[in-house]
Amino acid sequence: MPQKLYPRLTLALLTGLNMLNYIDRSVLFSVQGLIQKEFKVSDAQIGFLTTTFFFFYIVAAPFVGSLGDLFSRHKVIATGIFFWSGFTLLTAITHTYNELLIRHVMVGVGEASYAAIAPTLIADLFPLERRGRMLSIFNVGLPVGVAIGYILGGKLGDVYGWRMPFMLAGVPGFLLAVILWMLPEPERGQHDPGTSHTSHSRVPNLGQLFRELPALARNGAFLCGTLGLAMYTFAMGGLQVWMPVFLTRVRELSLPKATSFFGTIVVINGIVATLIGGWTGDRMLKKRRDAYYVLSGVAMLIAVPLMVASIYQTGSFMFPAMFAAVFFLLLNTGPLNTAIVNSVGPGIRATALAVNIFIIHLLGDVPSPTVIGKISDKTHSLQKGFSVTFIAAALSGVILLVGARYAPRLAGKAEQESLTTESA
Repeated sequence: MPQKLYPRLTLALLTGLNMLNYIDRSVLFSVQGLIQKEFKVSDAQIGFLTTTFFFFYIVAAPFVGSLGDLFSRHKVIATGIFFWSGFTLLTAITHTYNELLIRHVMVGVGEASYAAIAPTLIADLFPLERRGRMLSIFNVGLPVGVAIGYILGGKLGDVYGWRMPFMLAGVPGFLLAVILWMLPEPERGQHDPGTSHTSHSRVPNLGQLFRELPALARNGAFLCGTLGLAMYTFAMGGLQVWMPVFLTRVRELSLPKATSFFGTIVVINGIVATLIGGWTGDRMLKKRRDAYYVLSGVAMLIAVPLMVASIYQTGSFMFPAMFAAVFFLLLNTGPLNTAIVNSVGPGIRATALAVNIFIIHLLGDVPSPTVIGKISDKTHSLQKGFSVTFIAAALSGVILLVGARYAPRLAGKAEQESLTTESA
């Protein structure tokens, strides 16, 4: 395979799989009302489906993340994709709430293999000064997948029932997993400053991983990036789960209109804001090492009043407020994830990202859907339930701005110039 084509093909494939990953997750959000109607369950119970998914997702993540540092990353990811796609298809024979709960458990375990390992492949495929942009392209799969899931679920669920969109979301994963299995493994750490060429492809053993793990607890850049992302995940996860219900129940839109409305906002900003964030972060990094932290922190603080306005304002102002809020929330997707990738060395990167996944979901979208549902049940107001997302978003901004002081010095000027010359 041509040297220039391989990184781009792998990036495109991983981005497509990331999109499928989030399509599968967000289909549920658009059909929750239909599931509630069939199974006669409360808001708290419907929120518990997502909580359960993420609980088992984070429990599995450290294990599969360590596999990514010890074995071929392509094959570990592909195995997980086969697993999650298979259980997604089994939604067709799900006929009780408990069966749907078990389905979510198994899909969560399968998806854990992907999220912890895929960013490490991208980090090893592209030069340091392009890493933010490349990871932003990869992360476009998140909002675009969420938007497609909303629209797919809303349109098909309304006509064919809530099981059909899940079944369609499961099919493409099998084909993409086969292609990924056949691709070669990139050299580990080949674009990281301070990593010798002879150690690029060296795979650590289990003992080395356990010796290096305690250093994460002393890594300020990693901790602040992870905690900031956890609060972002709490806010964004809660909004994603409950926004279609909010638009149908509170704003009285039809299901297809509500999912198309919010899905359009997410997909436009998912492409525009995510790519702008990655490009801006890389440009700022040339002048300041804390660029990714500062950009993400400021974007989160700007998003907070816009989130409040989008929930409590009605009429013509609601659309622009919601659009702007989602823009600033998604602006930091690329820079923040790149900051976390850059905060650790290549030998332990997949394991560190697995730890990151465990923390951000344990503190983020594991509790937020259920917490919002319980507040809604108790106060009879979904708007009041959303208040916890405003607090989480503000905390995220503050943590990231504090974390800017710990941003690592990635390379000296001479190394940066050398990297630029090599990539030209």
